[in-house]
Parts: sequence; structure tokens; C-alpha cells
Amino acid sequence: MPNLIAATYAPLQSNGTLQLNGIEYYTKYLTHNRIKGVFVNGSTGDFVSLSIQERKELLTAWHQNKPNGFQIINHVGHTSLPLAQELAAHSIGKADAISALAPYYYPITNNNLLIQYCKSIAEAAPELPFYYYHIPVLSKIQIDIVAFMKRAKTEIPNFAGLKFTENNLMGFTHCLHNSTDNQNIMFGVDEMFLPSLGSGAHSWVGSTYNQIAPLYQAIANSFTVGQHQKAASLQQKAIRFVEILVAYGSFLGVAKGLLDYLGLPLGPSRFPHTNLTTNVYSKIMRTLENEGIAPYLGNLP
Repeated sequence: MPNLIAATYAPLQSNGTLQLNGIEYYTKYLTHNRIKGVFVNGSTGDFVSLSIQERKELLTAWHQNKPNGFQIINHVGHTSLPLAQELAAHSIGKADAISALAPYYYPITNNNLLIQYCKSIAEAAPELPFYYYHIPVLSKIQIDIVAFMKRAKTEIPNFAGLKFTENNLMGFTHCLHNSTDNQNIMFGVDEMFLPSLGSGAHSWVGSTYNQIAPLYQAIANSFTVGQHQKAASLQQKAIRFVEILVAYGSFLGVAKGLLDYLGLPLGPSRFPHTNLTTNVYSKIMRTLENEGIAPYLGNLP
């Protein structure tokens, strides 16, 4: 069974404020669909639209509802280094690990600065494993990621690996090759799940594991038993899932709303993400059924 970690949404009430009571059922839903853990307060969770207090409250709620053996990784990155350190320190005793992407407004231009930034955050929670969140499409940070890893292994004592969210299998493979036994390179491009299996991936973080975890589990099972053509066909369904939802607006907003429509009460998305009506989701569901994707949607507990 693949080690799928869901990048979680922030449950909201209709007025846009946090709905922390929804975390309990959200956790049951994910574990029911054999998800192994959560990546909280990341891009999927709209961390840029949340206050520091809201990010803290979300982590606390996930911790309070954590089942045995369930992993919580908390994203603590921020354009303000002191606030990132504050979020890291708050994660102690609540998260199993922390992660941070690089500041994205005034971009970091070299590995010296990135090491300094990551080390400062990791030192704020020295007992927690630290993962660098590599997502250049959003952070706009273009650095030699392998060179960064080599330095991080020696300069950041609790460096645990990467969340590698880049459509670059060659770079991902280089990172795997340069990792040690106690480090983990988590792959984060859902549309490239099958190719990542062939590259040696053994852990994944993704937003669509919220909706179609059974599909990725079927892909992994087919790949494992050598049914490569079937695995490729199933991977195409995962790609089409994203394409179908993107046609209706911002993917994260549409995808979150689909879960709410299906019975997982996550509420609306914050601006500028898309919020659709029930009639539109009925149309989306008909498309998912016609393309054979609907049977792979997650099941409610």
C-alpha cells in the first residue's frame, strides 16, 4: 500500500471562519481511505490566506484528533522568518515533523541564504524532523536542489529530506540517490505518480489524495504486479480528474468544493479560489462518471 499523505484543506464555515470541529470527521474520512498522514497548512490548505493564529489552531485540532500511527507534517514557512520560527516552535508536541518553503516575495537567490533560512527554522524545533518544501512553480526559487541537500545534511542536524513538488523526474531521482537511509524524499506531483513509482519513490504528498486515493492505490497495485498498461490507463484517469476540475476554475477551490458536495463538510474556499454551485457539481459528477473516474472517489466512513 503506497504511503500517501494528503495535503489538507482548511475547513471553513459558510462565513469563511475556521470550522475546527470538522477536523474529527475529516480525519476519519482520510484514515477510512487508507491515507497515512496529513500535510497541514500547505499550499492546498491556503496557508497564505490564513493568519498565524488560524494556522496554530488548525495544527492543534489535527493533533487532538490524530489516530495512532497517523503522521502530521506541519508547514511553517512564512515570508517573515521570526513568524516561521514561531510556528515551528508551536509545532513541538503537536506535529511529527515540520516543513517550510522558501520566502516567495523577496526571492532567495542562492543556497547560502536558503540554508540560513531553513537552519533558523529547524533550530526553533530541534526535536522535530525538518523537510524543505521544494515547489519552485509557486516559490519562484530556482536553486541547485541536490547541492542544497548535500549541505543541509551536514549543517541542519534535524534535516529529514524534501517535499519535492516539481515536474522534474531527473531532479527527483538525483535527490533520491543523494539521500541517506534516515531521509525521505516525498514526491508531490500527483499527475506524475506512476512515473515516480518507476523512479523509486516510496512516499507521496498530494492534494488529490483527498478525493481519489483509491485510484492511486490501484495504480500502485497494478504497477507492483507488473500490469503496467493498466497502471498507465489508471494514471490517465488521475490526470483527467485534474483537467476536468480545472476547466471550472481554480483547481484547489473546485476540488475542495467537490469534497463538500460529496458529504465531507469542508465549506467554501477563501478568495481568490473558485466556489461553485450544487448544480455545477452535479454536472462535474456526470463527467466523472462518464469517464470512469467516479468509482475511484474516496468513500465516506
